[in-house]
Amino acid sequence: MIRVPSLLAGVCLLASPALAECNKSTAEYETAQLVEHHEVSLNIVETAAEAGSFGTLLAAAEAAGLVEALTGEGPLTVFAPTDDAFAALPEGTVETLLLPENKEQLAGILKLHVIAGAAVTSDQLAGQTVTVDSLNGALAIDGTDGVTVNGSTVVAADV
Repeated sequence: MIRVPSLLAGVCLLASPALAECNKSTAEYETAQLVEHHEVSLNIVETAAEAGSFGTLLAAAEAAGLVEALTGEGPLTVFAPTDDAFAALPEGTVETLLLPENKEQLAGILKLHVIAGAAVTSDQLAGQTVTVDSLNGALAIDGTDGVTVNGSTVVAADV
């Protein structure tokens, strides 16, 4: 089992509630972005690609078999690590997680970043501390001084 140290907080996008079962891998993220996909024609994958800082996340979603779920209907909130967050992981971590034999573990890590059935924006979180259920465990979100997710700072909101 690979433990992914130090990476969680992220991208707030609206899309498919179809991300379902997952394993209980844990991850914490040092940096990421909160991106919101508004009522436009772009889905989460297209929005993340357009933002330009989520290439590793998109590759991971493809390797985990989650792209179809992320291109479907929502709402979803996704706290997505940026390429910089993935780069901060120990050498070889991302490459190992992208291997086919680690598909389930990778899917579990990515699902930790997804809240199904809700569209959460930084405005809604302002001044609040809440715990929400992701598709792979609880997330502690603190909006009292910026936004943090499980203690990791969201570096940009509502992209």
